[in-house]
Amino acid sequence: MTDVRTKCIEEFKKHFQYDPTMRSYAPGRVNLIGEHTDYNDGFVMPCAIKFGTAIAAAKNNTNKMRILAVDVHGQTDEFEISKDLQKHESKLWSNYLRGVTKLICEKGHKVEGLDLVICGDVPLGAGLSSSASLEVSYGNLLSKAFDLNIPLQEIALIGQAAEAFIGCKCGIMDQTISACGQANCALKIDCRSLELTQVAVPSHLEVVIINSNVKHALVGGEYNERREQCENAAKILGVKALRDATLEQLEANKDKMDELSFKRARHVISEDNRVLEAVKAFADGNLVELAKLMYASHCSMRDDFEITIPEINAIVEIVRDTLGEKAAVRMTGGGFGGSVVAVLEPNDVQKVKDAINAKYPLIAMRDATIFETHATSGASFDLL
Repeated sequence: MTDVRTKCIEEFKKHFQYDPTMRSYAPGRVNLIGEHTDYNDGFVMPCAIKFGTAIAAAKNNTNKMRILAVDVHGQTDEFEISKDLQKHESKLWSNYLRGVTKLICEKGHKVEGLDLVICGDVPLGAGLSSSASLEVSYGNLLSKAFDLNIPLQEIALIGQAAEAFIGCKCGIMDQTISACGQANCALKIDCRSLELTQVAVPSHLEVVIINSNVKHALVGGEYNERREQCENAAKILGVKALRDATLEQLEANKDKMDELSFKRARHVISEDNRVLEAVKAFADGNLVELAKLMYASHCSMRDDFEITIPEINAIVEIVRDTLGEKAAVRMTGGGFGGSVVAVLEPNDVQKVKDAINAKYPLIAMRDATIFETHATSGASFDLL
């Protein structure tokens, strides 16, 4: 299979009938632990993965972006560059670009027209941040193409704001790891201060992603509803965000909030604690401790945050039945479908694959797709 970095150049030549002059790339991500904590000012620990979004481009001496999205059925779009850009009625992929363009223009930056060809291999709807990968790749492209010198962490914030422009009030995790990941490291992100801590992935551990092939979509109401419930709980507890609350505080105020807000808050507060403990377990290469923390995270998402589905729960239990106390496994991503992440010793990878392939189709009436990955670098740009 052709790498997307090469493919975007080939497709550009075919579509526009001349050679591109630059190329941008940003990876997707898998979150090892810390789910729905980012918009609560908490902690997360994702890593960038070997799948991402590549964009080949050249200046076109107009005030228009002319775009081909190879992997979205070869769809095209064209729009004028403006801080007054509106969403496209049907092309969701284009709205990420429109949002990033609008926000960069609003900051007073001068952006000119480009011909663009986009190729990506992040599985869509798998909870691996194909949208963040696109936003960061495109934002960094504009920054480099027009000498805007926008720092990568600011590119990440622009990508997050583009999601809000579309209708999803997401946290900052996905765009930050896509922009700022380092090879062979997970990234602990303090989502309040945006302090980044690289955490070396122990060389004897593999990251495996198991896609349930039940697609999820975060623009739907459930995600924003969870966020509102968390904000409501923080208000009742008298804190700026749930990151500032303790489980003791929560228990003491239980009678002041409805059951759902209490459960949502319990997930977030306990999940922040688990992230900090997991950073240490990961750094120590302590797989048994990591397994306890990741499964506790999964149970909390299942029971308190209520974002898992039967197919995802089944995958987690298959891995646990196969590996016992070494099963570091949990749902990853926003929920309501998507993927499971497992951190495994290399000689356990095939055992897990065999168990999933044998048991999951009987439960879900579909196959899972299993990806082995490594922690990769974040956004990059090169002149061609």
